[in-house]
Amino acid sequence: MPETDIPLLNRELSWIEFNARVLEEARDAAMPLLERLKFLAISGSNLDEFFMVRVGGLQQLLEEGKNTPDPCGLTSAQQLAEIGRRARQLVADQYECLLKELEPALAAAGIRRARVEGLSAEQHEHLERVFNRDLYPVITPIAIHSPETFPLLPGLSVNLLVRLEPAPDAPQEQRFAVMPLPKTLARLIPVPDAAKYTCVLLEDMVAAFVTRFFPGEAVAECVPFRVTRNADLAVREDQAGDLLAHMREVLDARKRSNCVRLEADERISEPSLAYLKSTLKVSDEEIYKVPGPVDLTVFWPVVRLPGFDALKDTPWPPQPSPEIPPDAAMFDIIARKDVLLFHPYQSFEPVLRLVEQAADDPNVLAIKQILYRTNENSRIVAALARAANRGKLVTALVELKARFDEARNIGWAEALEHAGVQVIYGLKRLKVHAKVCIIVRREPAGIRRYMHFSTGNYNEVTARLYSDVGLMTCNDDLAADATAFFNAITGYSQPILYRKIEAAPHGLRPRLIALIESEIERCKQGQKARIMAKLNALVHRDVIEALYRASQAGVEVELSIRGVCCLRPGVPGVSENIIVTSVLDRFLEHGRIFYFHHGGEEQVFISSADWMPRNLDRRVELLVPVEDPACRSQLIAILETCMQDTAKARRLLPDGRYERVKPARRVKPLRSQEAFYRQACKAAEQAEKNLYMVFEPQLPAAVEK
Repeated sequence: MPETDIPLLNRELSWIEFNARVLEEARDAAMPLLERLKFLAISGSNLDEFFMVRVGGLQQLLEEGKNTPDPCGLTSAQQLAEIGRRARQLVADQYECLLKELEPALAAAGIRRARVEGLSAEQHEHLERVFNRDLYPVITPIAIHSPETFPLLPGLSVNLLVRLEPAPDAPQEQRFAVMPLPKTLARLIPVPDAAKYTCVLLEDMVAAFVTRFFPGEAVAECVPFRVTRNADLAVREDQAGDLLAHMREVLDARKRSNCVRLEADERISEPSLAYLKSTLKVSDEEIYKVPGPVDLTVFWPVVRLPGFDALKDTPWPPQPSPEIPPDAAMFDIIARKDVLLFHPYQSFEPVLRLVEQAADDPNVLAIKQILYRTNENSRIVAALARAANRGKLVTALVELKARFDEARNIGWAEALEHAGVQVIYGLKRLKVHAKVCIIVRREPAGIRRYMHFSTGNYNEVTARLYSDVGLMTCNDDLAADATAFFNAITGYSQPILYRKIEAAPHGLRPRLIALIESEIERCKQGQKARIMAKLNALVHRDVIEALYRASQAGVEVELSIRGVCCLRPGVPGVSENIIVTSVLDRFLEHGRIFYFHHGGEEQVFISSADWMPRNLDRRVELLVPVEDPACRSQLIAILETCMQDTAKARRLLPDGRYERVKPARRVKPLRSQEAFYRQACKAAEQAEKNLYMVFEPQLPAAVEK
């Protein structure tokens, strides 16, 4: 198929459509109010990152004189123009959702954001006490005498621009000051009220008392604004002898990078806006005037408010795995059979217990693990440090280039080094995004290796929020492959041939395309052919072309893609046999699961990689076959359920729009995440009953002779 004939959707516009779907959840009147507010905050956070990375990257290309068309035929300038048009509509929809839908409903339910001028005298006195005690000593106004003295403002921080009346001796001279609001201060200030919860914005409160900072001066205007800076900066690895030091330089450079978006309260005057525009060197296209708070993530504390359970989803606490009894020895469990874990429906605790038991087990000789993103107070990191302190050989690859987690990972890398762990900072020119842990144990029959492969990070917090799968196994072939893989990325090594797994950037993409081509050939021979895949994004042109060929051959292709999808389904003669859906629900769909019918000998894989150029060509990723019949059946059932969702799924149309999937008449909608949780509860309940079906004597401990 000639390049110009391949129908593709633009990646950036597809992402904006994804965030519009997130916002749709906030506008769903059937959802609890605080859950809707949560999705609004998520859409705001998503848009922040989009501007920092994707828009920042496109602007940088233009500055470098690179304006070549993307695979859809849009130049960088055309993409920025279309992004601006669509992003403005999205921002307008966000604030309409907040001001006309959510805040009135929340106020009726006892949660109110008030204006300072609308407070009672008693409430105003309370705010004045809070201001004098907590705010006035902290906030510092900075007078601006020239553009060169304009302060370096952190990205995404809220600031106040103060315009003072001209001095009597210079009536034509504009005078400005900036008041950065530290992120250490709460953005929402509670106000005593008969209502359950009333608050005012920090910036509104400071503006109400702004004259205290400028005694003897007349304040003409005080308006909040926020700067978004380009975060699409990477270390020059060809010049990075000390990666740790150079990553710190990148973090510092982000603080000083150019402004890619200026947000300001819509009440800002023309002189003040012109001043910010000139000083920050932004164009009209980069300015967003908003009718509400200049940061929608401000509402996260409201989402988490205690005492408003009726406005939240019914909790779905993670369930214990039916395969792993309480307090079980993890090595005994895995030695008997492979175990598949499906988070967050099933608890992440077995993964933590595996690493912690490995740290304490005297028979464990070595632990090897990749850490891409992890959480504060990580039990995994603590266990690795403890294992090293106990004399085990512990090797951790800590990816310092994990975007927006660089600072945390630098801290973990240094802490692990101090504990005696062998720390690898990653690879030159490549990000290591694979998720694997290898434990080497001495046993009576010899050395045995235990592995955990995962689609998600070793992060205890996101394991309760993201939908991921993990495989625990001691399969000999996978053990040999995992060891070879880890040795390849920690030492000098050429690409190698594996027995079962495949790794990017060398073999994963060809393996995927070969699997697709195999389905095509079987279909041409009259056999049943089917592909199912669940992933976060589909962008890679080679994979899309292969899927188009599969559709044209008659292969049934079903894709569940949460976010960006550049493939156009349903195009006559090209992709009419491809269905693409996107599921958005309370948990973030994050797992990558791939299925190929393979003539009835079904092949199922889990992976750390989305089907994007960065994952398949510029990162180290893993593709892991799941061959245990029970685990494979579980994964196929997960895929089938995702594809059948008629409650939270939206179907991608050929023109890039999405429409909700509706159930057949008189058929109850299927909500896949709810189905998964109910299955997890049922399995855990049955496993608990089974514990009492067999009497197990408690024997005395063996007496040492």
